[in-house]
Amino acid sequence: MTTEELLDLGALGDDFTRDPYPVYASLRALGPVHRVRTPEGARAWLVVGHGTGRALLADQRLSKEWRRASPTLGVGKVSAGTSMLSSDAPAHTRLRRLVAREFTPRRMERLTPRVQEMTDELLDAMTGGPDRSADLVGALSFPLPMAVICELLGVPSLDRQAFREWSNTAVSSLDADARGRATAAMTGYLTGLIAEKRGEKRADRGAGEGAAHGDDLMSALIHTSDEDGDRLSADELLGMAWLLLVAGHETTVNLISNGVLSLLTHPDQLAALRSDFGLLDNAVEEMLRYEGPVETPTYRFTTEPLDVSGTVIPGGGELVLIALADCDRDPAQYPEPGRFDITRDARGHVAFGHGIHYCLGAPLARIEARVAVRSLLERCPGLRLDADPARLDWRTGMLIRGPVSLPVAW
Repeated sequence: MTTEELLDLGALGDDFTRDPYPVYASLRALGPVHRVRTPEGARAWLVVGHGTGRALLADQRLSKEWRRASPTLGVGKVSAGTSMLSSDAPAHTRLRRLVAREFTPRRMERLTPRVQEMTDELLDAMTGGPDRSADLVGALSFPLPMAVICELLGVPSLDRQAFREWSNTAVSSLDADARGRATAAMTGYLTGLIAEKRGEKRADRGAGEGAAHGDDLMSALIHTSDEDGDRLSADELLGMAWLLLVAGHETTVNLISNGVLSLLTHPDQLAALRSDFGLLDNAVEEMLRYEGPVETPTYRFTTEPLDVSGTVIPGGGELVLIALADCDRDPAQYPEPGRFDITRDARGHVAFGHGIHYCLGAPLARIEARVAVRSLLERCPGLRLDADPARLDWRTGMLIRGPVSLPVAW
């Protein structure tokens, strides 16, 4: 393939947004690397196929740092501050260690009863009225992960509707100006939240020796940054707040929505799960494989030329996108990959990434999905899709994959 050959994915329109899998499969049949223009307008090298994609996810010759991006790409950073997601080793190693110390699996498991309580409250509200229909995204898929991450971080005062609109625009809009405005608004808001948390911490110190900083992740991160030894800078705190709030809810929102949609459009699998909730853990893994919430991960940039199966991707900050959605539909890895089967061995999927940037919040996302799906099916007999699946509106852009709304009835 020559660098002049370029597929304009944006020109494929709504059909590609709704169902990108046939396009990826046709590209995979030609080879693992393709020159494309994204719907956002950026020129990129698109990587398809499980083996190649998984290897490049762990290849540290691809940088996550924006300073490595070629100025000719015409793309801008859609986040604030410095976080694990925009850092390479050894900076990434240091930042992840500081956060992982607080974001432990044990802390996540302790949240399970609270996740159940929140889910029950949301389903009470959804099913308590005279209607037997709702938009699942607005009623459950969005508010549950947002409530969980806000409680974990200790920001109960967050204006969740405003944050939802900013986040959706920042990660999904094809309008660069709109993305910039949303990013600026979120940055200002998060800066204020951090300042408020710092104020609470100073008040605790002033209250005497017995007062401790808040028992939440944001307070813990601020506490870490203020102690002797290693610390998070103000810019790193902002970056972590952005990462944990945006990544901490966007992916789980769409895991729940996509998973429920997959069940409702495959009644045999829905019936199998209803008859045996022992399949739930495996069902969540198949949901992640079949219709994961991240279509392509955040940007990677070349630091040197890469020879990928005979195609040389130049160095100098070229943009590389790895199609996670195609990696997990590769027949070389999963027989009949277009078939949704909750009994399948879905191990090895890359829905949460791979390598040093593997999603730190994966255990929490799985907990929320298990609780939400089981509770929904138990509380809503006869749950069904209340719309033509071919007419659902899907999130634009190539980062987050999921329906804008999901009408259901029961």
